[in-house]
Amino acid sequence: MKWIKTLVFLLPFLTLASITNAQQIKDGETVNVDGIAVTYSVVNKEKLTIKDQNFDRYKVLASVKNNTGKSFNIRLSSSLDLTGISNSKIIELDCVNATGARLTSKKVQVSMKSHTINVTYPTKDKDGKAITAVLPVIAGYYFDQGQVIENDAIFIVPAGETPQVTVRSLLK
Repeated sequence: MKWIKTLVFLLPFLTLASITNAQQIKDGETVNVDGIAVTYSVVNKEKLTIKDQNFDRYKVLASVKNNTGKSFNIRLSSSLDLTGISNSKIIELDCVNATGARLTSKKVQVSMKSHTINVTYPTKDKDGKAITAVLPVIAGYYFDQGQVIENDAIFIVPAGETPQVTVRSLLK
């Protein structure tokens, strides 16, 4: 019970700490976040009405380039190693004024590329005949020096507003 009280007490401070790591980014701007060049741009803008309220719908593109001078690699210890997925996140862009309406995003994350290998194994077909099959398996994740990775999202914001986006690093 004591740890719950401590957690409730520390939660606002932890939230504030994560917000202070974030920095503002505007449409078409590139910012440097720990050696990662992050570019955010609006690809498309539409006006729409949801339940008699007006909104602006933005399709946005987040692009990251590794300018750190080193490569990042995560090797998975097993196929069930779920920590690799969360550790493969590079950057998170958070749209502070996004509504999340119509199953749209409030944030977009850019992750490392997956390193997939093909595993060949013996099996049998439906007739019982011995065959070999190929199974693609994710062995890890990588983000090489100079590599560019992109991800897109759709933000819905109140009419007349532009997305107010912050960016923060997720690399550990």
